[in-house]
Amino acid sequence: VRLLSQFGVEPSLAYPVFDRLLERYNEAHRYYHNLDHINDVLRVIGKLTSLAENPDLVFLAGWFHDAIYDPKSHGNEEASAQLALQELEPLIGLEASQVVAELVVGTKHGMPTTITPDLAVLLDADLAILGAEPKRYQKYAQAIRQEYAWVEEEAYRKGRASVLKVFLERPRIFQTERMYAVGEELARQNLQEEIAQLEETPKE
Repeated sequence: VRLLSQFGVEPSLAYPVFDRLLERYNEAHRYYHNLDHINDVLRVIGKLTSLAENPDLVFLAGWFHDAIYDPKSHGNEEASAQLALQELEPLIGLEASQVVAELVVGTKHGMPTTITPDLAVLLDADLAILGAEPKRYQKYAQAIRQEYAWVEEEAYRKGRASVLKVFLERPRIFQTERMYAVGEELARQNLQEEIAQLEETPKE
């Protein structure tokens, strides 16, 4: 509500948007992609806000980037972007809403060809957990497994390891110099450790 007030949106119009987001992020199948994750993303955006060209739009994208999350779908980012357009256009106009939607789509795994300063901040905030202390990273990995509880163990291990290796193969995981300096090395260690665990032969 405070964020939308920066665009001149009255609280009476902003609160329903907040309530609908709250309902989505509290869905029972979310063990990681929930309000705790959104809180972390917004906190990191706050630390990187001086690097963004349109910080308020980056914050809005942070709110919406996982608004629609179905672990069985490959179109969550696009669906979340559409929801952002639907919710925000009547409040902040088409142009600003489209910027938010484009940022949301940019969080789809698989590096976008063009990374603007705003997208760099959002991506680093979204992936900040990769550079967390090992115990916190392990909790994240466990929560992701819970979200994919419907996937058989061997298939999950193979698929998850494959996803993590894509991150490791990138020239850099974090796009801003600030996050790169504090998180890159630890993120790579965390990823390598999880991959090693995933590729271990499960005990009988």
